[in-house]
Amino acid sequence: MAVELAKRHVDPESGRHVVASLTQTSLRGVDSHGIHLFPHYCRAAQAGRINSGPRISVSRTGPSTAVVDADHAFGHHAGAVAMEEAITLARQNGMGAASVRNSTHFGAAAYFGLMAAERDCLGFAFTNADALVKAFGAKEAFFGTNPVCFTAPLQNEGPFCLDMATSLSSWNKVNNYRRENRSLPSHWAFDAEGNGVTDPHAARSLNPAGEYKGFGLGMMVDILCATLAGGLIGKDIKPMYALPLDDSKRRISHFFMALEISRFSEPALFRRSLQAMVDRVRVLPPLSSDRAVMVPGDPEKKNFSRRSTEGIPIDATMYAEFVALSPEFEGARTP
Repeated sequence: MAVELAKRHVDPESGRHVVASLTQTSLRGVDSHGIHLFPHYCRAAQAGRINSGPRISVSRTGPSTAVVDADHAFGHHAGAVAMEEAITLARQNGMGAASVRNSTHFGAAAYFGLMAAERDCLGFAFTNADALVKAFGAKEAFFGTNPVCFTAPLQNEGPFCLDMATSLSSWNKVNNYRRENRSLPSHWAFDAEGNGVTDPHAARSLNPAGEYKGFGLGMMVDILCATLAGGLIGKDIKPMYALPLDDSKRRISHFFMALEISRFSEPALFRRSLQAMVDRVRVLPPLSSDRAVMVPGDPEKKNFSRRSTEGIPIDATMYAEFVALSPEFEGARTP
């Protein structure tokens, strides 16, 4: 993938973060935000919607705060710069927060949250997106899927990671169902009139998680991201897959925060205590004998272990998109 990005004159550091994020995300089983997005990213970079050679700037605005202008870079690169800055500020002052403006789709929020947790910080990552989630009580969407990500280190395994959209599903999952011509779960999406649909081709908006609660969380994320950065709110952001794919910019905003655990508690004690909490949840009596009780991030850990050995599954349609990008992908998929 890095070779294909280089062919499109993508900055090497941008390319490194795009490939790392997409690969990690697919290995964790989050296919909606993994390598499936690579063909679209290549087209967006080639069209100029994403800046292949950005000049990302970081301005420190206080002892624990910074503002990052992404210059319309790949969000994966801009987000990594911002989270690194937040971690640096947390090391110096106990906590750090970075607001990002003029960015693009940043993939999976977990990519950034895990960066903090792996360095004994609590990590927070948020982004706004184009309007895809139906406003509670309305017919149409106003905010995006606006994910919330929180991470923390554990004693005996990889970090705890909650990475969730504020909708019941992501729009990229709907796209996956469209590609496979499968019916959506009945509670996922709505048509143009705000009526529930299972036909993925008729879907125009998504159901907020927890109805008004998910809608409220999505609004909170837009405040943290867009309003704080002086960016566009979800309703005004150009749709990710809008055609024609031209050089018009989307101006997405993000927000990142890191808290250094040692300023509050001894890190080893924190990791041990959280591990004990997680382990107690996992041994709760299951509702069904064939399904274990899990905590956020457990399915992704299981997927990562399995896919690291077996590889990342990809269907024939998506494989054809990769081959259309470059014949060098020919043979990369095994039956």
